[in-house]
Amino acid sequence: MAAKKKLDAIALLKADHRAVEALFKKFAKAKDARTKQSLAREICTELSVHATIEEEIFYPASQDAVEDDLRMESYVEHDGAKVLIAELAGSSPDDEFYDAKMTALCEQIHHHVKEEEKPGEGFFAQARKAGLDMDALGEQLAARKAELLAAIKKDGLPPPITRSFTGHKMQQGEPLEAAR
Repeated sequence: MAAKKKLDAIALLKADHRAVEALFKKFAKAKDARTKQSLAREICTELSVHATIEEEIFYPASQDAVEDDLRMESYVEHDGAKVLIAELAGSSPDDEFYDAKMTALCEQIHHHVKEEEKPGEGFFAQARKAGLDMDALGEQLAARKAELLAAIKKDGLPPPITRSFTGHKMQQGEPLEAAR
C-alpha cells in the first residue's frame, strides 16, 4: 500500500478550492431536488471545514506575512460565505431563493479563491514569500481537516462562527409574492 503523499499547506488549500469548484459545476447541472440537496450538503461541508482550517491555522500563521487589508478581507469574505452556507444548510431546493443563494455563494467563493491564489501578490503568494514552513502547516491543516470531517459525519454541520459580523438584528421581509 502506497503512502499518501503529503501536501504543503498551499497545495492542500488549492486542492480544496478545486474540489469545491467541481462541486459547484455539478450543482449548476443538477436538475432534481435530491441531487441539489446532496451536492449542497457536500459544498457546505467542504467550505465550512476549509474556512475553519484557514481561520484556525493558516491565517494566524500568515499574520505577519500577509497585508492586513487582504487578511481582514479574507475573514469578512468567509463570514459572508458562512451566512449563505447556514441559509443553504437550513433550507431545501424547493425554497424560493435556494438556487440564487447557491449562485451567490459560488460567485463569492470564486472571488475569494482568485484573491487567495493571485500570482505574486495574493494571500498564498505573500505567505509563501515569508518563508513559512508550508510542510508543517500542511500537516496541521490535514490533521484538523480530518478531525472536523469526522465531527461533521458524527454530529452534522455545526452553526457557523463569524469573526467580522457583529450580530446586527435583522428582520425577515415579506416573501416576494406578497411584495408585488
